[in-house]
Amino acid sequence: MPDTWRAEVESQLANEEEILAWLEIDLDVRLHFTQGLVVVTNRRLLAKGLEEAAWREWAYRKGLTLKRHDHAGVGSLELYDDMERLASWRYTLGHNVATLRLVEHFEQQLAGVLAGHPVSRPAEAVCPSCKAPLLPGQEECPICTREIHVPPSTWTLFRLWRFAKPYNGQLLAGFLLTLASTAATLVPPYLTMPLMDKVLIPYQNGAPIDYGVVALLLAGLLGSALVAWSLGWARTYILALVSERIGADLRTTTYEHLMRLSLEYFGGKRTGDLMARIGSETDRICVFLSLHLLDFATDVLMILMTAAILFSINPWLALVTLLPLPFIAWMIHVVRDKLRTGFEKIDRVWSEVTNVLADTIPGIRVVKAFAQEKREAARFREANQHNLAVNDRLNKIWSLFTPTVTLLTEIGLLVVWAFGIWLVSRNEITVGVLVAFLAYISRFYTRLDSMSRIVSVTQKAAAGAKRIFDILDHVSSVPESANPVHLDQVQGGIEIRNAGFRYGNRTVIHGVDLTIAPGEMIGLVGHSGSGKSTLANLICRFYDVSEGSIKVDGVDIRSLPVSEYRRNIGLVLQEPFLFFGTIADNIAYGKPDATRAEIVAAARAAHAHEFILRLPQGYDSLAGERGQALSGGERQRISIARALLIDPRILILDEATSSVDSTTEKEIQKALDNLVQGRTTIAIAHRLSTLRRADRLVVLDRGQVVEVGSHDELMASEGAYFRLYQAQARNVDTDMDDKIWNAEPETKEGAA
Repeated sequence: MPDTWRAEVESQLANEEEILAWLEIDLDVRLHFTQGLVVVTNRRLLAKGLEEAAWREWAYRKGLTLKRHDHAGVGSLELYDDMERLASWRYTLGHNVATLRLVEHFEQQLAGVLAGHPVSRPAEAVCPSCKAPLLPGQEECPICTREIHVPPSTWTLFRLWRFAKPYNGQLLAGFLLTLASTAATLVPPYLTMPLMDKVLIPYQNGAPIDYGVVALLLAGLLGSALVAWSLGWARTYILALVSERIGADLRTTTYEHLMRLSLEYFGGKRTGDLMARIGSETDRICVFLSLHLLDFATDVLMILMTAAILFSINPWLALVTLLPLPFIAWMIHVVRDKLRTGFEKIDRVWSEVTNVLADTIPGIRVVKAFAQEKREAARFREANQHNLAVNDRLNKIWSLFTPTVTLLTEIGLLVVWAFGIWLVSRNEITVGVLVAFLAYISRFYTRLDSMSRIVSVTQKAAAGAKRIFDILDHVSSVPESANPVHLDQVQGGIEIRNAGFRYGNRTVIHGVDLTIAPGEMIGLVGHSGSGKSTLANLICRFYDVSEGSIKVDGVDIRSLPVSEYRRNIGLVLQEPFLFFGTIADNIAYGKPDATRAEIVAAARAAHAHEFILRLPQGYDSLAGERGQALSGGERQRISIARALLIDPRILILDEATSSVDSTTEKEIQKALDNLVQGRTTIAIAHRLSTLRRADRLVVLDRGQVVEVGSHDELMASEGAYFRLYQAQARNVDTDMDDKIWNAEPETKEGAA
């Protein structure tokens, strides 16, 4: 609890009364900043504002309810009983987590009191960043991480089969080559037995060397080595090609699915994180499939074949060889879960480093303009240190695991030596058999050690696969219709009926009713946060309404194919986005097959042709990263030309002239005049100059339509639009006022 309130609150507590949760109130009923506190104890609800002299209290009783809701960045907390509203508090959404915790504790205590057994305060851990409550044993805050992370499972890797299925033939060939090459590598140790027992040991006992047998055995050793090499090369080449294709298909499928997701998904994700998933995670999976999985399959085959040969030579010695296996299997089981969750966390922490890069490199101009190089370097250093700390914790586990496996294999080899010498002393096996056995054992334990290392790379690949399938499993909140309706020609009539939309737990618009005739120009006005851009996004179907419907030409837009519907919409944003490429490519982005004549015609209509010709390569000049080679007004006219080229029936203008100077605004306004002709147009603006040709103005306030009419009608009614116009008029001089609205002198005098 804040120190400024602690002593005062504690003075109000009775014996055995304890504080469970609290909420700092920072807004009053007029939405002015203030201070206040709401406290939940195990006995009652307490509250006090900065202007209030005494604390108010409400004991838990039947019928008492505490409700919370929010809109446009402001949250409300209201206390009711069966008869009336007892109290109301306002707060900014930065206190939303504390509000959720307060309501949860209130409901728990109320239920406990009514049931006759009050709930005691649980031991509660909190997130060090946002102070949200953490569950017992929970290391990460779901609020900060933006999603509840399910630990990855090794079984996730089997889901990659859908990408491997088209390459069944190549995979079968690779498996057969692996089997053959592994068998070829097992031939040399078997040939050492006759080389020892029939050549070298007899020679030491005085017998002559049979060079024909020696030549035959050496030829067998050379031949098996050459066969193993050729088969291994073919196996590696084929499986590497397959794994690269699987990785490419995985990247393409993930990216295509990402493009089909709604804007709501991207609103909760970082660019660097998504780039890391599609880039580095797919590369890691590709390396796993082409190298580590291949090595693992070879190791398994080698161990099985070696075990079979060892049992055929001497079963008792083979059993002694396999003694370390249960201990190694137990260790793998113990560390597997820790490694799996650890590597998944490493991936997410690494994405934090990538996110800093994705933020600062494109925004380097802003960083330097505000001299924040040291701050961003410190932020990168902090993210890098966090990454280092997470890796260090995991390396403590992995650094102990690998040497322990090596130690067990060395002990196993020592036991085989001892038992083998004992068998030789009893004449149960020959020296040649022991030498061959030791050769096989060395390969056996080498493969066993290699198999233990697969745990690490497997868990890394599983963590990467999980993060990719998190994208692939996400269902778009703007789905395609199961039975789509196709409109032959869109006229542009829009009908909005009781439309509502919530972004997360925040209500943005509700109860909106509006009908727009084909070819009509509508101006959306209102304060920031009133829901103007949200309504435009719903019409574009970037989001779907939470309630109600939006129809175009009498058809619900949710029943239209998404891409087919959006081809009829032209969008001009406040901050136009241009891709790295030529000016012509950016104009033709919505119609890639456009001819140069069509591109030039669109540029002329957008009043962009003249400045384009002044560029070094004209229409073939590069726009630069995000259009940085052009001015703001030039980028805006390119975006208008881009919208003109597709000839949309519905046009959305979102603050199209708000960020340019007056001279540039004239040029853009001329381009917009050409753009809106014959099209259903929805224009959003703070500056009223872009709305002078609007047929009707729609005034939004707190997510609702409060007024509809022409400029003169709304000024005469002296409602919300009148107040908005007056507030703007007070901030500009007379000349600017004349420019903002081309109205009659009498109207201006009345407005003043």
